[in-house]
Amino acid sequence: QVQLVESGGGLVQAGGSLRLSCAASGGTFSRYAMGWFRQAPGKEREFVAAINWSGGSTYYADSVKGRFTISRGDAKNTVYLQMNSLKPEDTAVYYCSSGPVFSQSPRPYDYWGQGTQVTVSS
Repeated sequence: QVQLVESGGGLVQAGGSLRLSCAASGGTFSRYAMGWFRQAPGKEREFVAAINWSGGSTYYADSVKGRFTISRGDAKNTVYLQMNSLKPEDTAVYYCSSGPVFSQSPRPYDYWGQGTQVTVSS
């Protein structure tokens, strides 16, 4: 059974940092892209960042470029999102995802975690 489990969310002041982690199990993820999406209350789920299977290519949403960094662990079944210079508008539930296509769209991602809450206070 495939599982993606996020961790690392929490409450932080504006300008602070958090590091999200996502551990994938129950499948072969070494050839899968992994991504992070987020959803704020009353808003649609939006793309944050993605990384291809090798870790050699990344995409970022314009709103997080230069502040967030996505990376993969050596075993390729873990993905991280380092978030710096956090802003109140980054407040959302952050979801980890995995799928065979490296994309900024949520549609190609087959597997999703349960989400972790990130709250940035002003």
